[in-house]
Amino acid sequence: MGRIKTKMTKRISNQLITDHGREFTDKFDENKTKVTELTDLESKKLRNIIAGYVTRLVKGKEEL
Repeated sequence: MGRIKTKMTKRISNQLITDHGREFTDKFDENKTKVTELTDLESKKLRNIIAGYVTRLVKGKEEL
């Protein structure tokens, strides 16, 4: 069982993927810096959650 992601996390992550999909990779640290550049989040925890979810989405698309 994984953690449940909130609607806000999924909405922001999906918006980032649709707008800047090619800029994200399957590496969490690189995605973390990209999320910082592309959003105006002040919370480090929320940034990491979004970066982790984006990483998961990118890895899922690569497997298909």
